[in-house]
Amino acid sequence: MPNQSLVTRRTALAAAASSLALPAIIRPARAAGTVKLGCLFSSSGTMANLEGRLNYVAHMAADELNAKGGVLGRTVEVITTNPASDWPAYAQIGRQLLQEQKVAALFGCWTSVSRKSVLPVVEQNDGLLFYPLHFEGEENSKNVVYLNSPPASSVLPAVDYLMGPDGVGAKRFFMLGTDYVWPRTINKILKGYWKTKGITPAAWQEHYVPFGFSNFQTLVNAIRRFESEGGGQPIVVLTVVGSSIPDFLREYTNQKIKPTEMPVLGLDMVEADLEGLNTEGLVGTLNCWAYLQNAPGPRNQAFLADWAAYVKKSGAPYSPKTVIDPMASTYDGVHIWAEAAKKAGSFDVPAVRKAFAGLSFDGPSGYTLTMTAANNYVSRGVFIGSVNDKQGFDVLWQSKNTPKPVPFSPYS
Repeated sequence: MPNQSLVTRRTALAAAASSLALPAIIRPARAAGTVKLGCLFSSSGTMANLEGRLNYVAHMAADELNAKGGVLGRTVEVITTNPASDWPAYAQIGRQLLQEQKVAALFGCWTSVSRKSVLPVVEQNDGLLFYPLHFEGEENSKNVVYLNSPPASSVLPAVDYLMGPDGVGAKRFFMLGTDYVWPRTINKILKGYWKTKGITPAAWQEHYVPFGFSNFQTLVNAIRRFESEGGGQPIVVLTVVGSSIPDFLREYTNQKIKPTEMPVLGLDMVEADLEGLNTEGLVGTLNCWAYLQNAPGPRNQAFLADWAAYVKKSGAPYSPKTVIDPMASTYDGVHIWAEAAKKAGSFDVPAVRKAFAGLSFDGPSGYTLTMTAANNYVSRGVFIGSVNDKQGFDVLWQSKNTPKPVPFSPYS
């Protein structure tokens, strides 16, 4: 990927005004014949191993568009930034990209706290943020394209599976999450949902840890005690994020808890979190996403081959053999933006937004993604994955179709 770490013409003033080191802009505001997209994905900090990959896949998607003549006769240029996993920095850099670089759209954020940091910026500037993560819902902005799934389309189907006869008949729940909006809202929705099923608060525990938390020994001991109590089959609903995920998995393995007996449903867990781990002791650990690397079908095989070739060509510092859902969602988002711009005959946000209704895109997941006039949520399929001994997830279950997104949960 080209070196596009950015500096503004007002670098000195910005440095004096803020303790944040903003990326710098090295390109003119808009060269004739180009259209700019801005990336807000961190390549340092606690989210770097995950978010950094999304910068590269956005470039890969843009290269595909440019190889076919670009969009509306313009070359797509992707501007990469590094918010450094610092939530206020996402907003500051997003404003810079919209106001100074005049980007046609932003692609960015992993955590909901970073998205909520950027939300007022795109609303005040009438920009578009394409957000590639499944998340807690409870939001519906005309300035955000929600590329992934709210809980009704992801978390609830996975929990239903585990509670049902095809799963383990789960009746008790140990909730462990990072302390911010996504885990707390997901758990609030789950508790409301469980109450409708006649499950009482005595059947669950709820614990939160800070971002970047790594010492899970005490908490895994608590999980072991929870497992030994009576009252029915227990599971762990894991909503820790970033570097905390592999740290939790290592401790789970160290304490020799068997996921086949005490299953873990890792709601933010992706293939990249398993890199470098011995997954033999984690076989049976579950996740749920709108894409898995082992999704069947020729479209996914082509996507995996394209990523491997792009890593080799660009020198991206990531495995050519590992692809994760938010990469596929970012890739989908760049192509959806391009289709909307073509349909609108314009890069202007109001026209592009109006063009979303009726759009579809055949993504790597094997599903046809669709949008309606109801909101900016994308309808997509659902997978439940099960960790195998090769640092990946086998497809345990997938939806027959693409469930209609429900932005606001009745259980919250």
